[in-house]
Amino acid sequence: NNDRPFSSKALRECYRQGAEAFGWDRRNPEPRSMRDAGDLVGWGMATGVWDALQWTITVRVVLSANGHAEVACATSDIGTGTYTIMAQVAADMLGLPLENISIKLGDSSLPYSPVEGGSWIAASVSNGIATTAEAIRDELLRLAKQMPNSPLANMAPDEVALADGKLMSKGDASRSVSITDAMRHGAVDRIEQEKTTNPTDDPTRAHNTHAAVFAEVKVDEQLGVIRVTRVVSAVAAGRILNTKTASSQILGSVVWGIGMALHEETLIDHRLGRIINANIADYHVPVNADVHDIKVIFVDEPDDTINPLGIKGLGEIGIVGVAAAIANAVYHATGKRVRDLPITLDKLRL
Repeated sequence: NNDRPFSSKALRECYRQGAEAFGWDRRNPEPRSMRDAGDLVGWGMATGVWDALQWTITVRVVLSANGHAEVACATSDIGTGTYTIMAQVAADMLGLPLENISIKLGDSSLPYSPVEGGSWIAASVSNGIATTAEAIRDELLRLAKQMPNSPLANMAPDEVALADGKLMSKGDASRSVSITDAMRHGAVDRIEQEKTTNPTDDPTRAHNTHAAVFAEVKVDEQLGVIRVTRVVSAVAAGRILNTKTASSQILGSVVWGIGMALHEETLIDHRLGRIINANIADYHVPVNADVHDIKVIFVDEPDDTINPLGIKGLGEIGIVGVAAAIANAVYHATGKRVRDLPITLDKLRL
């Protein structure tokens, strides 16, 4: 059914913010109409769409009476900041300082996780932490209710929250019991919970991330050399857990997109069925000199239906549309429409 509504979709706002940051309104749409000294200047844009997926995951949390928590899951961190966001989410869900959180991951002996890929780990593991943190809260509330004259005696689990090292009423913050007091009174040194989170399958809605990518190229009219001089990527991906690590992911994706558009090409010997440039000397990738100004914008996009924390995931949306935006910019600069990547000198024939 292609008529399903999106759980959230801020693509139009991506267009607006990206175009404003790039200066798109100053574009002359006529090919070969914009120049900078001896270079032809081209501005192009493209849209990115990716699935916002999430999978079943299991998270274990061990809370000690001294207010320290260990969060364990077999997921991995491939450089995308999984350690960081797991610690942040756990600190927020358990009401503890960030420095009181320890993360264990990357070992198959730990609670089950899907592979890190598909842009689904942040959403999956974060909501997994939230599920297990709720079980920790419930156990703490049970202990707190056993205390003499407990201010939480008549509270239901959904009426209390963990914050500032305490279990407190959502409606009246003065009604609270510290985590340490509850555990000591119950003669409990540690609380351990391990819970599996199964994401809600909602077939009535489409779950996607979106992006608008704007690119500027400068093409040497004599030599045909192409430089990507500016890129603006505006991304709508639900709740962004950590702006710094998220920005780094999109920056890396844009660089990868530059490589896809202009540099990277796998050459195959069809007689032997082998890749003949399977080395860094012959397989060209962008280097520092190829990467210029990149601006990342995250568009605010609340999503209260995709999962409890409103997380969509980021990984792959950053590259979708980058090569297309560059190809469109090359067309605008030169009047040559190249649809076979990478775009090399021989394909331009200026």
